[in-house]
Amino acid sequence: MGISDQFKDKAEQLQDKAKDAMGGSEGKSQEGQDRAQEGQDRAKEGTDQAKDKARDAAQKAKDRFQQ
Repeated sequence: MGISDQFKDKAEQLQDKAKDAMGGSEGKSQEGQDRAQEGQDRAKEGTDQAKDKARDAAQKAKDRFQQ
């Protein structure tokens, strides 16, 4: 095996490694996006629940005042 063959082999290995790294980061990026979306969904759900509780408390206070 000549030196040029060794360089070609090493270059191919590095290219494969780079492709794997890029593919791996895409998966991690998608995972990050999924987690962010899940966090946003949970936050919205919490906000909605807080609004409902506040509305209920306001209605109870109004009902008590009118009695």
